[in-house]
Amino acid sequence: MSANTTARTVRRRSLRIAVAALTAAAGLTLTACSGSEANTEPAGQSDAGMAVESSGTGSGAKEQGSGAQADSGAKTDAKTDAKAGSGAKKPGTNAAGSGGSGSGVDRCHTSGLKAAFATGEDAAPDPNAGGSTTTSVVLTNKGSRTCKIGGFPGVDLKSENGGERWSLARSSAKHGSITLAPGDSTDFTINVALTKEEEGFYQPAFADVTPPNETKSITIKWPWGTLVDQRSATHPATFVNPIG
Repeated sequence: MSANTTARTVRRRSLRIAVAALTAAAGLTLTACSGSEANTEPAGQSDAGMAVESSGTGSGAKEQGSGAQADSGAKTDAKTDAKAGSGAKKPGTNAAGSGGSGSGVDRCHTSGLKAAFATGEDAAPDPNAGGSTTTSVVLTNKGSRTCKIGGFPGVDLKSENGGERWSLARSSAKHGSITLAPGDSTDFTINVALTKEEEGFYQPAFADVTPPNETKSITIKWPWGTLVDQRSATHPATFVNPIG
């Protein structure tokens, strides 16, 4: 073998080795790339792990939400307790309110009232009135408690010695009731037929006033003149009107 042939053979071997080396390197490169792609799934699994953690965070949020609901429940319970406490106070409030509104107020009794004829200039009956005029009797609550009054009082006129009495008839007027606080007053009117005649008259000296639904009376002095005597009349011109 010549020197040239030997050199060519060495070159060919060198090229083969180089090609083999390049092929091996290419195989390693492909393996590395394949390994990188294989690592993609773990990355995906890592993302799945993130999703699990995110789901866990959401669960935590739900738990926090549950805690918020618990707080809301506590607030609701607190409101319920507050309402219950308020309800416990209502009976007292209602009781006080009913007293102020007059509900359940007792009627006015004779012992808690005082009576008097209204004698001011405007209250005096007109002695020159033809037929009938009016006078007023004022009733005042002299007690310390509120009371209620309404209806027809009884009025009996009587003479000086009390021997001649006249129980006055009542009108057909409708009536209500009035609540009187201590010191408050109300009144009722009496239609009177005054006369100046010297015959057929009746001269009262006092009036016994019995409040509605009571049996005891208050005696007050009669301040006016003589009346037409109609004690036996069916429809006398002297009669009592109601309170209220």
